[in-house]
Amino acid sequence: MKHADIMVPAAKAPAGRSAFRLPNDRWTIPEILFWLVPVAAYFLFPGYLVLISQIMIVGLFALSLDLILGYAGIVSLGHAAFFGLGAYTAGLLSVHGWGEPITGVLAAAVVAGIFGYLVSFLVVRGQDLTRLMVTLGIGLMLFEAANKAAFITGGVDGLSGMNVGKLFGVFEFDLSGQTAYWYSFAVLLLVFALMRRVVNSPFGLGLIGIREGGRRMPAIGANVNQRLKAIFTVGAVVAGIAGALLAQTTQFVGLDSLSFARSAELMIMLVLGGTGRLYGALVGALIFMLAQDYISGLNPTYWQFWIGLLLVVIVLFGRGGILGGIDRLRGKTTHHAGGGH
Repeated sequence: MKHADIMVPAAKAPAGRSAFRLPNDRWTIPEILFWLVPVAAYFLFPGYLVLISQIMIVGLFALSLDLILGYAGIVSLGHAAFFGLGAYTAGLLSVHGWGEPITGVLAAAVVAGIFGYLVSFLVVRGQDLTRLMVTLGIGLMLFEAANKAAFITGGVDGLSGMNVGKLFGVFEFDLSGQTAYWYSFAVLLLVFALMRRVVNSPFGLGLIGIREGGRRMPAIGANVNQRLKAIFTVGAVVAGIAGALLAQTTQFVGLDSLSFARSAELMIMLVLGGTGRLYGALVGALIFMLAQDYISGLNPTYWQFWIGLLLVVIVLFGRGGILGGIDRLRGKTTHHAGGGH
């Protein structure tokens, strides 16, 4: 069973018993160091602030899918629908004269959350294949609706003309990306801390129980459908926030924000990093975005081949993603250090 607090090793179980670790909210030193990396990157890589801020935004988007896939076991191929809704909400507000960034993000979260709640009634009715088709179908319909409504969304040309106001009335979004960097980092850290609290709560344990054995959960009084609707709505809210951040920091919303390709890339990131871990979403987004940026620079035509090869290697030799591989390696090291055979 996977838990969010990946940085704390499980206590050694007594002989004859399986190791089990309850999640907790204590921040460990490796976690704190993890969050100090973006702070150091600001000073070490001043020429890559725009790229790093986009990695953080995509990491937040991947986190939203990990909540519903990694913890609740809800498979989705249309998660970009909520990301795109958030982006268009913030973008349209900005185009029509409301450029205040924080309220724009909040509005995007509300719109995406309402849509996610409505969709959740359809999602909880089926199993994996049904959920795949429902989420994929809704994503495709929303994409085509945005394409047809070009007079509102800009269609294939995208939504331009955004005028995002100063953050707190002081910090302007400029080409250097400094404001966008700290804005993205602050929102990511805040949302992550809240989601970490959620998955480490009894509600989060209930989600893991549903993922591992959903048919048994009603026997202990758990309302499975209600919990699935709740986490699906939360995942939609987080995706909407990520979409709004991307729209505000780039001051542009493209039709691709709703595309199936964006949803598929999200799945790849989770496979790379490891599902059901929270940090796996961030690590997967980092690896994918850096690999995409570097490989596409070397070969703009065939970069997807190398991404595919990396994905195959991870799946075959690193089950559980990169963090899963690290956990197993750490477990073996602890086993040998403890005199295991």
